[in-house]
Amino acid sequence: MIKSALLVLEDGTQFHGRAIGATGSAVGEVVFNTSMTGYQEILTDPSYSRQIVTLTYPHIGNVGTNEAMKNLLRFMRKV
Repeated sequence: MIKSALLVLEDGTQFHGRAIGATGSAVGEVVFNTSMTGYQEILTDPSYSRQIVTLTYPHIGNVGTNEAMKNLLRFMRKV
């Protein structure tokens, strides 16, 4: 089931889209990363704490994730 998503910036600008992955609300600085690989490492990098990371490379997500990192990703979402 496709769920709708909404990104609202500080100035009130709104972007409507589709949600994938976890659901809920988040508040943080929106940043981007243009890396072609290593997105699991990006999502667990403490320097991105309290930031909403946009992964811009078009193939991100096509290969899935490493099962061994699942628990670490769950922990990092809470930080």
